[in-house]
Amino acid sequence: MSREFLSGKLLIAMPNMRDPRFERTVIYMCAHNEDGALGLVLNRLIDSLSFHDLLSQLGIDNSKLKQEIRVHFGGPVEPGRGFVLHSADYLQDSSLQVTDDVAMTATVEILKDIAGGGGPRQKLLALGYAGWSPGQLDKEIQENGWLHASADELLLFDDELEDKWERAISKIGFDVSMLSSDSGHA
Repeated sequence: MSREFLSGKLLIAMPNMRDPRFERTVIYMCAHNEDGALGLVLNRLIDSLSFHDLLSQLGIDNSKLKQEIRVHFGGPVEPGRGFVLHSADYLQDSSLQVTDDVAMTATVEILKDIAGGGGPRQKLLALGYAGWSPGQLDKEIQENGWLHASADELLLFDDELEDKWERAISKIGFDVSMLSSDSGHA
């Protein structure tokens, strides 16, 4: 039996998602293989922390900061660890290049580059990540917990978070009101 791995795809919570940490979330899958899966939530913010504050806490000069970057809730695993999901025009040796166009970097150097006015063209800063052990995500998908779709730059990096979940579902061609929480058998 062949498995479909979802690296580089969007994972979209079904309307019946019972886990409040993932209700109505859109997750970009950075890695998915036989060893497990890792993704970053795209449509939840951490309101209690600004990028400016984060840079100050890390001792990074933010005097050249040209734009405020919102800090996202990337997921419940390692909430103190930072990740930058970004366009692949910026790569470090430690970057995980997910697709030709998207990479993820988890170093202080990328934050310094962004603070200095450089870094990637497109970026999303997240604290924490969503993680699954081997086979766990596959089981959750089979139990009708998640949909998946192709990712695009707009859904990944735009600031319109309020309707991102609906836009991600409509990308597959579904009407949210028509989705059932029951799984069927043939």
